[in-house]
Amino acid sequence: MNINQAEQSALQQALSNDARVLYLLGIKTTADSKTGLTLPLNYKNLIKLLNAKEERFTLGRQINSLIKELLNIGLVTFEHEVELNHSFNGKTLVLPLMLMKKDDYSKLHLEWQSMHMAWQPDTDLLSDLAKLMGIIDQEYSIQELGEFISYWLSRPESHFTQFQWTQKFVFNLKHKRLAHGVKNVHKVGQQIVSVKAGIVADDNAKKLVEKYSKKDSSIKADSTNT
Repeated sequence: MNINQAEQSALQQALSNDARVLYLLGIKTTADSKTGLTLPLNYKNLIKLLNAKEERFTLGRQINSLIKELLNIGLVTFEHEVELNHSFNGKTLVLPLMLMKKDDYSKLHLEWQSMHMAWQPDTDLLSDLAKLMGIIDQEYSIQELGEFISYWLSRPESHFTQFQWTQKFVFNLKHKRLAHGVKNVHKVGQQIVSVKAGIVADDNAKKLVEKYSKKDSSIKADSTNT
């Protein structure tokens, strides 16, 4: 099975091995190479796959937990909006990173670096990843960037490519957009967007996730700042 560099980078993030197996063998094998759409999720088949050697999975909510891991790092999104506390059985996923062409942003994979004070995400890559992950509010504040840089400055042993650093920053933005209890925001579907000009929380905005996830164009390393 072929995986591209974007998928490989995401799979190397903080992720359980069961979630990796689920993505590679249970989900990606059913995905259409042009649209990224999977077959409807089938709990029975997925549980059987994960229990190949020993029976550790018996409940649908266990499968949901693994899928949420994949959602958090952008490896999968849902074709249509779903309630995350409900069953995912029969729902269809989209694999946005699978749609990135092999040569997209190839130069950003070449140079490894530690975090530094003047770091900036690659603008074009951030925009494309945000669209693929269905992030409605792609703008970020100086404070959000500063918090990300500050977190990783305290981990000088961490070396990543510019692609991976930008990918981590997008993970962080998605985590913040899904946060709860934030003031001065609208809620659009499962996401929050800042109250500012240019972002309208209406039914059209709710359709952005579906619109961008179906584009064939050119991803939480940890639970808080990746």
